[in-house]
Amino acid sequence: MEKIKKLRKLIKKYNIDGYLVPKNDEYFLEYLKVDSDRLRFITNFTGSFGFSIILQKKNYLFVDGRYSQQAERESGKNFKIVTIPKKMPHQILKKKLRLGYDPKLFNENKLNMFLSKTDSKLISIQDNLIDLINSKKINTKKEKIFFLDKKQAGETQLSKMSKIKEKLKKDKFDLILITAPENLCWLLNLRGSGSEFSPIANGYLIINNSGKSYLFLKDTGQKRQIEKKVKGISVLGVEKIQEFLRKVRNKKIRIDSHTCSIFFKRLINKKNKVVEKIDYTYYLKAQKNKTEIMNFRKSHIYDGAALTKFIIWVKKNFNKKKLTEISAENKLLDIRKKNKYFFSSSFPSISASGPNGSVIHYRANKHTNRTLKSGDIYLIDSGGQYKFGTTDVTRTISLNNSSKNIKKIFTKVLQGHIAVDTFNLKEKTTGDDIDKVARKPLNSIKLDYPHGTGHGVGYFLNVHEGPQAITKKNRVQIKEGMVLSNEPGYYLNNKFGIRIENLISVKRSKSKLEFETLTLAPIDKDLIDKKNLKQKEINWINDYHKNVFKKLRKFINKSEMDEFRLLCSNL
Repeated sequence: MEKIKKLRKLIKKYNIDGYLVPKNDEYFLEYLKVDSDRLRFITNFTGSFGFSIILQKKNYLFVDGRYSQQAERESGKNFKIVTIPKKMPHQILKKKLRLGYDPKLFNENKLNMFLSKTDSKLISIQDNLIDLINSKKINTKKEKIFFLDKKQAGETQLSKMSKIKEKLKKDKFDLILITAPENLCWLLNLRGSGSEFSPIANGYLIINNSGKSYLFLKDTGQKRQIEKKVKGISVLGVEKIQEFLRKVRNKKIRIDSHTCSIFFKRLINKKNKVVEKIDYTYYLKAQKNKTEIMNFRKSHIYDGAALTKFIIWVKKNFNKKKLTEISAENKLLDIRKKNKYFFSSSFPSISASGPNGSVIHYRANKHTNRTLKSGDIYLIDSGGQYKFGTTDVTRTISLNNSSKNIKKIFTKVLQGHIAVDTFNLKEKTTGDDIDKVARKPLNSIKLDYPHGTGHGVGYFLNVHEGPQAITKKNRVQIKEGMVLSNEPGYYLNNKFGIRIENLISVKRSKSKLEFETLTLAPIDKDLIDKKNLKQKEINWINDYHKNVFKKLRKFINKSEMDEFRLLCSNL
């Protein structure tokens, strides 16, 4: 591969043995625009998580269980695929190596997590070696910025900033450097076009515990508008932040352990006291306010109507027309776009039929695009960004499938899904408590899934946001106002994939916490084995479909109504 040959020449020139390439850019975004996705450039891997180590004679691509199959398909020809945490870099890299990396793209936590146990020496290189061999320049197109009003945000910028300042004073910090774009967007009630799937503005924010704060943006074309809208803030170009940080002295500074680069940390570490912890903002924005929850509900009604129309269309047409994974995915996007509040997709859709469904984060392309065939099952995982909420939903649809085994497994996945939705929440419940319950039905037949049961969701921001999650090791307490996904599944390699996903919010009913289901779209009853369900599970399914019918019926036209009634009828 020509690109790897060029990189190896640079590796030799810089007197190192290998080079680290992460998925993220300098803003640590999950979903990158193609021109800034360095890992994709060098490996062809399109997933949202991974990193590569390229040596003089071997290439490694490290991914988690969600992406093992996908990475093998996309990058297996030139890279050895390693699934973490089953195998970690220290188990692969036996020799003492000099590994180069770009300090703007790594934070210390990440480097330590993956490479602290190796005998390798990490060499910071200011030039990015991938950029040196990539002839295509990163797009510098201006990013449009817009503000949410109080009806959309539920809280003013001044109120949010005051909360951060209070925390800084309480913990005796002079300032905080906010390096996660989604956090500065939430704090300032602004959004932008900095990512294909998240309405974020790329930049950094410095908040002082008193006095003026500073916003560093990639594009300062709207400087006056922002300074007028957000009192007490100065807007500067993002290129000014290095110079600014070099001048900060004798301060106690808090930086984000998730997204503050080694480069920034070194700039301020020389003349200041630096404490690396999780940015306060993650916890503040994780608990949605009443306005945000109300708007989440509204966005899920619109999105549920689009997905329901799509399900009806698929079931009606897969046997009559030649529907493919790509044409089906495009149809769903077209239906969503008809809503005037639709902004963009919230992530790349997973449109997978038959064996492609076993690739957890599958992305259909011209080489893999399958026709939807009778007898298969079809998995569609997609979501939308609406101007008042973010959606993420998965449905597994029967295409006249008659397999008893698939029905059995689908029913177990559904039982896990119901167990999450009806979980008896307590004040100290954490994500790993819920994850155990979600897996029990599948575990009872010695099956499991290699991903978490749920992730946190942002408010018209990133579809994947922490700190809360329903996973084996997440110990963050589940609190009122949090929004999470509920998505157990099962995947049989090269055969099929099953997943059922709704978004749920945490509400307080009297003095008790409970989940409220936000997603509204039929669950395919053709795949349910009713005789293996308990009565309370049957009641949950029937009640869910009654609610779907009630909330969505006004969006369903006459030609769709008979099918809609059938999809929402009692089990």
